[in-house]
Amino acid sequence: MEIQSNLKELMESKGVTVRGLSEMTGLSTRTVMFARGPQILQCRLETLATIAAALGVRVKDLFEEG
Repeated sequence: MEIQSNLKELMESKGVTVRGLSEMTGLSTRTVMFARGPQILQCRLETLATIAAALGVRVKDLFEEG
């Protein structure tokens, strides 16, 4: 089973840009871009929780099983 980031799709569905999410969370745009790709598995849980809270979703919603 491969786990992939669902963040790009979540952001698009909510009309949130990388810069917008960066401003909402206080995270750098680089961190947000990092989490949008396969590197999401290397993000700290605290970072993922911050992103999920800003988007109004659960942390597990940030991932897609493929």
